[in-house]
Amino acid sequence: MQKYHNIVILTGAGISAESGLATFRSSNGLWNNHPVDKVATIEAFEQNPAYVHDFYNELKPEVFKARPNAAHIALAKLQKKYPSPVSIITQNVDTLHEKAGSTHVLHIHGQIDQAVCLNCGKIISATSDIDTETICPFCQTMGMMKPNIVFFGENLLCMDEVDILLQHCDLFISIGTSGVVFPAASFVQTAKSVGAQTYEFNLEPTSNNFYFDHHIMGQAGITVPEFVEKLLAQEEN
Repeated sequence: MQKYHNIVILTGAGISAESGLATFRSSNGLWNNHPVDKVATIEAFEQNPAYVHDFYNELKPEVFKARPNAAHIALAKLQKKYPSPVSIITQNVDTLHEKAGSTHVLHIHGQIDQAVCLNCGKIISATSDIDTETICPFCQTMGMMKPNIVFFGENLLCMDEVDILLQHCDLFISIGTSGVVFPAASFVQTAKSVGAQTYEFNLEPTSNNFYFDHHIMGQAGITVPEFVEKLLAQEEN
């Protein structure tokens, strides 16, 4: 293990699962007992926005009550104490990283506590319910607010910044991701192409494991804190 100048961390549903949140999509194609194509596609939202709003409004209390686990806390500690930049890219729509104290978190799939106006593009806080009668506080248009969550059929967020981070990182860490959803699954390839050391933390190896130099299997709440302590100890030596 060496000293690094730019650390980039990608997190997926696996890290939040240890905080009691269901993974985004189970093997039977359901998310919280709802068909994914009914609640997480732009077509579903256009056809029945009330149904989609109801789903996310019902999901919010579950997400908001979840607490960061040891892996989230360890990453926040790494950001605070490591002398070089540590950036977090997350596929999760929860804010457990922020609750743990992390900064500079890029939510490429959006955030459940936000809504975006399809009329003017402004983003608002949405910790309470949003529905088809919600009025945008910026353009005063009613019925154009959408959960600020990237649905299938939409482009990921923050990708220009993500690309810059990957092009300059020398340590890339993936935690709790399946490695099958693109373009996030290709992040490790980009990091590897610029010479970064690559680590995969997961319960089991993924189909994307060819590009990882190191595979650390086990619960993130155990393996990630141990790894962070080694990084910090190495920096002190």
